[in-house]
Amino acid sequence: RIIRPVNCVMMGFAVLVGAAIGGGAGLLSSPRELILAFLTGFFMTGGAMAVNDYYDREIDAINEPGRPIPSGAVSPREALVISGVFSVLGLGSAWLTSVNNLAIGVFAWVAMMAYSTFGKRMGFPGNLMVSACVSLPFVYGGIMAGGGAMGSSLLFALIAFMANTGREVTKGIVDVEGDRASGIKTVAVSMGPKVAVWVSVALYISAVLVSYVPVYLGLVSIWYSPFVALTDIGLMYLSYSLVVDPSRENSRRVKNRVLPLMLSGLVGFLAGSLL
Repeated sequence: RIIRPVNCVMMGFAVLVGAAIGGGAGLLSSPRELILAFLTGFFMTGGAMAVNDYYDREIDAINEPGRPIPSGAVSPREALVISGVFSVLGLGSAWLTSVNNLAIGVFAWVAMMAYSTFGKRMGFPGNLMVSACVSLPFVYGGIMAGGGAMGSSLLFALIAFMANTGREVTKGIVDVEGDRASGIKTVAVSMGPKVAVWVSVALYISAVLVSYVPVYLGLVSIWYSPFVALTDIGLMYLSYSLVVDPSRENSRRVKNRVLPLMLSGLVGFLAGSLL
């Protein structure tokens, strides 16, 4: 659980989507490149999750005592070893892809370490750091495919950035007690949970609005729309749910449900680029 396998798979998939946006169906003839792309996203995310749990172990003892380190399932030292191994495997996969991809991998690793060591305590700027890393796979995949459709890659990266930032702010509502005790200045801590709700909602709705831009510009096929429509409807419903019930329990439900909606959006990005 310390590497959060679902998140790892999603990030690996996001790199493939970024490559599909840039290279289309032609990339299907390069299985080695696709495998390396997926492994880079998977391992880099696993490394990030493990080191984040290491630095969050005292906060998690308050907010999430069932997490691997507070519960005793994994020791702090073991978490660092796992992070190191996964980081090396991820950077190695990036190096085998290209020098440019390795450069992005190193940038992501530095950003990951910066967030875990001091960025998280900055609150909203830390949320932006996380979302930048979440949106990087689209750029990474686009460069892997030759950078021919970087505009599309950046547009999809922006959608992911806004949706994930909304999720991070929502997560701050869930973790408000532990974050306040640890001096982490999230939106929920510094401005109150009600303001955090409206910031989250604004970001979710912004992601919904921008998701129509690829259709307007003719960058995707008709197969983009069903999956992204599902994501958009879900985000709008969850936004309404947050406004009606901004409690910690409901915020946790919203945070958890945003993840599968983002996966549906990823499928839409892929289908709209390949089919």
